[in-house]
Amino acid sequence: MNQNIIPIVIPSYEPDKRLITLLNELVEKNIGPIIVVNDGSGEIYAPYFKKAEEIIGRIGGEVLTHSQNMGKGRALKTAFSFIINKYDALGCVTADSDGQHTPICISKIKKCLIENPNNLILGVRDFDAPGVPIKSKHGNKITVKALKFFTGISVSDTQTGLRGIPIEFMKKLLNVRGERFEFETEMLIYSKDSFPIKEVPIETVYDSKENHTTHFNPIKDSIKIYKIFGRIFSKFLISSLSSSIIDILLFALFCRIYKSHFKMSEYIFISTISARVISAIYNFIINYIFVFKSKESKTMAFIKYTILAIIQMLLSATLVTLICYLVGDTYKVVIKIIVDIILFCISYYIQQMIVYRGRNKKR
Repeated sequence: MNQNIIPIVIPSYEPDKRLITLLNELVEKNIGPIIVVNDGSGEIYAPYFKKAEEIIGRIGGEVLTHSQNMGKGRALKTAFSFIINKYDALGCVTADSDGQHTPICISKIKKCLIENPNNLILGVRDFDAPGVPIKSKHGNKITVKALKFFTGISVSDTQTGLRGIPIEFMKKLLNVRGERFEFETEMLIYSKDSFPIKEVPIETVYDSKENHTTHFNPIKDSIKIYKIFGRIFSKFLISSLSSSIIDILLFALFCRIYKSHFKMSEYIFISTISARVISAIYNFIINYIFVFKSKESKTMAFIKYTILAIIQMLLSATLVTLICYLVGDTYKVVIKIIVDIILFCISYYIQQMIVYRGRNKKR
């Protein structure tokens, strides 16, 4: 594997002169080869891509073209496929065409990828820096917290377009869902299996013109990103719901079996414990294999799961009792529902971060 071959991938839709400026600077510094993807920009933007082809042709770069706009995710996959088939590359560096990523920052990511060939490298911006738009600052902070809660992945910049991607991960990403901006979030989630994330601080470049020309739709694209989190959390909901159904059905079954052998207080107690043990084992297995796809030791994960389940049960009983004592038991069912929903969310987070502990931490 030739570690000197790390193509720079620049997906571009309806660019302006900043694309040409960036390409000239990269070529001057001999940073390449460069792969530009024209994501269906239309004839009016053809001069930019013709000029781009002339510039990057000096260092063996190429312009790939979509006949219609297919989204940033698809543009990246097009470039990945091209690189995998043409180059014996270590990986690639992706960058945006809107002036946010400087040649110096791109070089930093390239260098870091060479030093860490099995890591996903993220060029992270400082959203507390002066001049960062409020919508970008708060949008990123909210998404960072959501990503950590729903997936256990902790990063500083979820939507950075400046990334160093190992060649083996590029191959996997060809089959990952997501055609537009949500693909970058999917990339973070899929890195969790085998590609640790390493963050590299980069220059934070924002200007008023950039904010007018961005193609990120804050409503449409944000919905697609948060649908990813919903898809992940829904697995946990389905697992929990199916466990509850199994628990109820088994309880009814055991009651019928034990009723003729024990007194009422005894058979109800035995049936409750028997049903809960079986449903808990089922829930653990489903969460371990399908929900969190854990790489933790099964024995260790089960011990932590059991401790959490006991603590959650005791907390539920204690809190409901305490609240009812303070405000009365008129709305005890409502109180229990609220308490259990809160504990349910906390339990999800603890299972994500501790019980089934994801291996892929930020470095």
